[in-house]
Amino acid sequence: MKTAELKELLKKVALTTALLCMGITAFTSCAKNPAAPKLYYQGHASVRITTPENKVIYVDPYTGDGYDAGADLILITHGHQDHNKTQLITNRNEDCQIITHEEAVTDDGHQSFDLGFVKIDAVQAQNKNHDPAKCVGYVLTFSNGVQLYLSGDTSATEQMGDLKARKIDYAFFCTDGTYNMDIEEAAQCAKLMGAKHNTPYHLPHDKENPFDRSFAESFAVDGLLVVAPGETIALE
Repeated sequence: MKTAELKELLKKVALTTALLCMGITAFTSCAKNPAAPKLYYQGHASVRITTPENKVIYVDPYTGDGYDAGADLILITHGHQDHNKTQLITNRNEDCQIITHEEAVTDDGHQSFDLGFVKIDAVQAQNKNHDPAKCVGYVLTFSNGVQLYLSGDTSATEQMGDLKARKIDYAFFCTDGTYNMDIEEAAQCAKLMGAKHNTPYHLPHDKENPFDRSFAESFAVDGLLVVAPGETIALE
Protein backbone atom coordinates (compact mmCIF):
# COMPACT_ATOMS: atom_id res chain seq x y z
CA MET A 1 0.00 0.00 0.00
CA LYS A 2 1.31 3.43 -0.95
CA THR A 3 2.08 6.01 1.71
CA ALA A 4 -0.72 8.35 0.55
CA GLU A 5 -3.26 5.51 0.61
CA LEU A 6 -2.10 4.45 4.09
CA LYS A 7 -2.47 8.01 5.39
CA GLU A 8 -5.99 8.23 3.94
CA LEU A 9 -6.94 4.90 5.53
CA LEU A 10 -5.59 5.95 8.92
CA LYS A 11 -7.52 9.21 8.64
CA LYS A 12 -10.77 7.30 8.01
CA VAL A 13 -10.08 4.95 10.92
CA ALA A 14 -9.46 7.92 13.22
CA LEU A 15 -12.69 9.59 12.10
CA THR A 16 -14.70 6.40 12.59
CA THR A 17 -13.20 5.92 16.05
CA ALA A 18 -14.01 9.50 17.03
CA LEU A 19 -17.62 9.15 15.87
CA LEU A 20 -17.94 5.86 17.74
CA CYS A 21 -16.58 7.44 20.91
CA MET A 22 -19.01 10.35 20.56
CA GLY A 23 -21.89 7.89 20.22
CA ILE A 24 -20.80 5.94 23.28
CA THR A 25 -20.41 9.16 25.27
CA ALA A 26 -23.84 10.37 24.25
CA PHE A 27 -25.42 7.01 25.10
CA THR A 28 -23.69 6.94 28.48
CA SER A 29 -24.79 10.50 29.20
CA CYS A 30 -28.40 9.66 28.35
CA ALA A 31 -28.23 6.55 30.52
CA LYS A 32 -26.94 8.59 33.45
CA ASN A 33 -29.38 11.46 32.87
CA PRO A 34 -32.67 10.08 31.56
CA ALA A 35 -35.34 12.51 30.48
CA ALA A 36 -37.18 14.39 33.22
CA PRO A 37 -40.92 14.23 33.85
CA LYS A 38 -42.75 17.52 33.33
CA LEU A 39 -45.16 18.75 36.02
CA TYR A 40 -47.84 21.24 34.97
CA TYR A 41 -49.49 22.98 37.93
CA GLN A 42 -53.16 23.53 37.17
CA GLY A 43 -53.96 25.25 40.47
CA HIS A 44 -55.22 24.43 43.98
CA ALA A 45 -54.06 20.79 44.46
CA SER A 46 -54.40 19.82 40.79
CA VAL A 47 -51.33 18.77 38.80
CA ARG A 48 -50.67 17.01 35.51
CA ILE A 49 -47.44 15.09 35.03
CA THR A 50 -46.08 13.83 31.71
CA THR A 51 -43.45 11.12 32.15
CA PRO A 52 -40.48 10.40 29.86
CA GLU A 53 -42.49 7.41 28.61
CA ASN A 54 -45.20 9.85 27.42
CA LYS A 55 -47.61 8.67 30.08
CA VAL A 56 -49.95 11.29 31.54
CA ILE A 57 -50.80 11.38 35.26
CA TYR A 58 -53.46 13.62 36.78
CA VAL A 59 -53.57 14.20 40.54
CA ASP A 60 -56.62 15.66 42.32
CA PRO A 61 -58.37 17.17 39.28
CA TYR A 62 -60.45 20.20 40.19
CA THR A 63 -59.38 23.47 38.63
CA GLY A 64 -57.36 25.06 35.82
CA ASP A 65 -56.85 23.88 32.28
CA GLY A 66 -54.75 21.21 30.59
CA TYR A 67 -57.17 18.30 30.98
CA ASP A 68 -57.13 17.48 27.25
CA ALA A 69 -54.11 15.14 27.27
CA GLY A 70 -55.08 11.47 27.32
CA ALA A 71 -54.90 10.10 30.87
CA ASP A 72 -52.95 6.97 31.75
CA LEU A 73 -53.32 7.37 35.52
CA ILE A 74 -55.60 9.41 37.77
CA LEU A 75 -54.68 9.73 41.44
CA ILE A 76 -57.15 11.00 44.06
CA THR A 77 -56.02 11.78 47.60
CA HIS A 78 -59.53 11.86 49.08
CA GLY A 79 -63.17 12.31 48.23
CA HIS A 80 -63.70 16.03 48.83
CA GLN A 81 -65.10 17.83 45.80
CA ASP A 82 -62.07 20.09 45.37
CA HIS A 83 -59.83 17.05 44.79
CA ASN A 84 -62.12 14.67 42.98
CA LYS A 85 -63.52 16.28 39.82
CA THR A 86 -62.68 13.32 37.59
CA GLN A 87 -65.35 14.33 35.07
CA LEU A 88 -62.92 16.96 33.78
CA ILE A 89 -60.79 14.15 32.34
CA THR A 90 -62.86 12.94 29.42
CA ASN A 91 -59.87 11.81 27.36
CA ARG A 92 -58.64 8.58 28.91
CA ASN A 93 -56.44 5.99 27.29
CA GLU A 94 -57.76 2.45 27.09
CA ASP A 95 -55.69 1.17 30.01
CA CYS A 96 -56.14 4.28 32.20
CA GLN A 97 -56.09 3.41 35.90
CA ILE A 98 -57.71 5.33 38.74
CA ILE A 99 -56.28 5.01 42.25
CA THR A 100 -58.15 6.70 45.07
CA HIS A 101 -57.85 6.66 48.85
CA GLU A 102 -60.04 3.54 48.81
CA GLU A 103 -57.33 1.53 47.06
CA ALA A 104 -54.42 3.44 48.58
CA VAL A 105 -55.18 2.86 52.27
CA THR A 106 -56.71 -0.43 53.37
CA ASP A 107 -56.91 -2.55 56.51
CA ASP A 108 -53.37 -3.65 55.64
CA GLY A 109 -52.11 -0.08 55.75
CA HIS A 110 -50.84 2.29 53.08
CA GLN A 111 -50.35 0.62 49.74
CA SER A 112 -47.78 0.85 46.93
CA PHE A 113 -48.32 0.43 43.19
CA ASP A 114 -45.64 -0.10 40.54
CA LEU A 115 -46.93 0.75 37.07
CA GLY A 116 -43.56 0.65 35.34
CA PHE A 117 -43.52 4.30 34.31
CA VAL A 118 -44.10 5.38 37.93
CA LYS A 119 -44.06 3.85 41.41
CA ILE A 120 -46.72 5.16 43.77
CA ASP A 121 -46.44 5.00 47.55
CA ALA A 122 -49.45 6.15 49.55
CA VAL A 123 -48.49 7.97 52.75
CA GLN A 124 -50.29 9.33 55.79
CA ALA A 125 -52.60 12.35 55.57
CA GLN A 126 -54.97 13.41 58.32
CA ASN A 127 -56.36 16.10 60.61
CA LYS A 128 -59.67 16.89 62.34
CA ASN A 129 -61.27 17.47 58.93
CA HIS A 130 -59.76 14.47 57.18
CA ASP A 131 -60.14 10.89 58.35
CA PRO A 132 -56.77 9.06 58.02
CA ALA A 133 -58.62 6.01 56.70
CA LYS A 134 -60.11 8.10 53.88
CA CYS A 135 -57.25 10.42 52.99
CA VAL A 136 -53.70 9.94 51.71
CA GLY A 137 -50.72 11.76 50.30
CA TYR A 138 -48.55 10.26 47.57
CA VAL A 139 -44.85 9.83 46.88
CA LEU A 140 -44.23 9.24 43.18
CA THR A 141 -40.93 7.80 41.93
CA PHE A 142 -40.19 8.22 38.23
CA SER A 143 -37.87 6.38 35.87
CA ASN A 144 -35.14 9.04 36.26
CA GLY A 145 -35.12 8.32 40.01
CA VAL A 146 -36.74 11.62 41.02
CA GLN A 147 -39.21 11.45 43.90
CA LEU A 148 -42.20 13.78 44.23
CA TYR A 149 -44.31 14.17 47.38
CA LEU A 150 -47.85 15.55 47.14
CA SER A 151 -49.44 16.12 50.53
CA GLY A 152 -53.10 16.30 49.56
CA ASP A 153 -55.07 17.64 52.53
CA THR A 154 -53.33 17.10 55.84
CA SER A 155 -51.69 18.48 58.92
CA ALA A 156 -48.41 17.15 60.34
CA THR A 157 -48.22 13.37 60.50
CA GLU A 158 -45.97 10.96 62.36
CA GLN A 159 -44.62 9.65 59.08
CA MET A 160 -43.21 12.93 57.79
CA GLY A 161 -39.99 12.65 59.78
CA ASP A 162 -39.50 9.11 58.51
CA LEU A 163 -39.76 10.31 54.91
CA LYS A 164 -36.56 12.31 55.33
CA ALA A 165 -34.54 9.14 54.79
CA ARG A 166 -35.98 8.85 51.30
CA LYS A 167 -34.27 12.10 50.23
CA ILE A 168 -37.29 13.37 48.34
CA ASP A 169 -36.53 15.77 45.52
CA TYR A 170 -39.77 17.78 45.27
CA ALA A 171 -42.40 18.22 47.97
CA PHE A 172 -45.73 20.05 47.64
CA PHE A 173 -47.42 21.07 50.90
CA CYS A 174 -50.98 22.30 51.45
CA THR A 175 -50.97 25.66 53.22
CA ASP A 176 -54.49 27.14 53.33
CA GLY A 177 -54.92 26.88 57.11
CA THR A 178 -58.69 26.42 56.89
CA TYR A 179 -59.23 22.68 56.63
CA ASN A 180 -55.51 21.93 56.64
CA MET A 181 -52.32 23.08 58.28
CA ASP A 182 -51.39 26.73 57.84
CA ILE A 183 -48.22 27.90 56.13
CA GLU A 184 -46.22 27.98 59.37
CA GLU A 185 -47.05 24.36 60.22
CA ALA A 186 -46.37 23.38 56.61
CA ALA A 187 -42.90 24.95 56.90
CA GLN A 188 -42.24 22.79 59.97
CA CYS A 189 -43.35 19.73 58.02
CA ALA A 190 -41.02 20.68 55.19
CA LYS A 191 -38.16 20.92 57.68
CA LEU A 192 -39.02 17.46 59.02
CA MET A 193 -39.08 15.95 55.55
CA GLY A 194 -35.98 17.71 54.24
CA ALA A 195 -36.84 17.63 50.53
CA LYS A 196 -34.53 19.37 48.06
CA HIS A 197 -37.31 21.60 46.68
CA ASN A 198 -40.37 22.71 48.65
CA THR A 199 -43.49 24.17 47.05
CA PRO A 200 -46.62 25.57 48.69
CA TYR A 201 -49.91 24.66 47.04
CA HIS A 202 -53.57 24.50 48.06
CA LEU A 203 -53.15 28.16 49.04
CA PRO A 204 -55.82 30.49 50.46
CA HIS A 205 -57.59 32.03 47.48
CA ASP A 206 -60.69 33.76 46.21
CA LYS A 207 -62.18 34.49 42.78
CA GLU A 208 -60.36 37.80 42.48
CA ASN A 209 -57.01 36.40 43.60
CA PRO A 210 -56.73 32.70 42.73
CA PHE A 211 -52.97 32.72 43.36
CA ASP A 212 -51.29 34.94 45.93
CA ARG A 213 -47.61 34.99 44.97
CA SER A 214 -46.58 37.06 47.98
CA PHE A 215 -48.21 34.48 50.26
CA ALA A 216 -46.44 31.65 48.43
CA GLU A 217 -43.11 33.44 48.72
CA SER A 218 -43.60 33.74 52.49
CA PHE A 219 -43.19 29.95 52.80
CA ALA A 220 -40.15 29.99 55.08
CA VAL A 221 -38.30 26.87 53.95
CA ASP A 222 -34.97 25.86 52.45
CA GLY A 223 -35.17 25.15 48.75
CA LEU A 224 -38.32 27.21 48.19
CA LEU A 225 -39.74 26.64 44.71
CA VAL A 226 -42.81 28.74 43.95
CA VAL A 227 -44.91 27.35 41.10
CA ALA A 228 -47.88 29.37 39.85
CA PRO A 229 -50.93 27.91 38.10
CA GLY A 230 -50.17 27.49 34.41
CA GLU A 231 -46.43 26.95 34.99
CA THR A 232 -44.49 23.81 34.08
CA ILE A 233 -41.39 22.53 35.87
CA ALA A 234 -39.03 19.71 34.94
CA LEU A 235 -38.60 17.14 37.71
CA GLU A 236 -34.86 16.59 37.42
